[in-house]
Amino acid sequence: MKPAYLQVKEFIQQHISSGEWRPGDLVPSEATLMQQFGISRMTVNRALSELSAEGMVRRVQGLGTFVAELHRIASNLTIRDIQEEVLERGHVHSARLLLSQAEKTDADVAHSLGLPTGATVFHTVLVHMENGVPIQYEDRYVNPAVAPDYLKTNFITTTPTRYLLKEAPLTEASYSIEACLPSVGQAKYLDITVREACLAMVRRTVSGPHVASVVRLVYPGSRYSFAGKFQA
Repeated sequence: MKPAYLQVKEFIQQHISSGEWRPGDLVPSEATLMQQFGISRMTVNRALSELSAEGMVRRVQGLGTFVAELHRIASNLTIRDIQEEVLERGHVHSARLLLSQAEKTDADVAHSLGLPTGATVFHTVLVHMENGVPIQYEDRYVNPAVAPDYLKTNFITTTPTRYLLKEAPLTEASYSIEACLPSVGQAKYLDITVREACLAMVRRTVSGPHVASVVRLVYPGSRYSFAGKFQA
């Protein structure tokens, strides 16, 4: 049986895809969805938060959740949790935490996070694995203002993406994807050679008035591919 939050997501997605709910239409309230599916507010909120991150809906505080305009749906990249991706394939996810510390920013990181140079930020580095095979090297900087307890989290059981989507609801995101060669350190932890082609995504997320995080995700090209669906 599918998890309850996925049932809510698919219910909303089906109504949008069928054209029954048009851009700008109000989506049923959290209370209505809780009663309809017999689930908690947290579960409903997770479904709505993921749909918002995917650009399917637009959440307005005090007013409710609305179907997004088509151009917003078309131009958004789904921000997915790598752990969920692996589990959905029926495989085992594991992670290795390489770094977790507070540190002072250099000029580049400070600029990306909208902070002054030398400000304190949280820095984590992890390797994510699928059935024991490394598939993602994650190098992330987080603004302490949006997630003050970030470094207290057990990132072996909960990924940074999942934690931040919960603690710092996404309001905006930007990204770039490019081909690259891994650094010596990245190649070591991904168990590849420094000459193996990789895909790198740099993603910047915003929560309310703050830049929440900036992350560089490096994937071995032979083990991972990006996929998505666009609407005209």
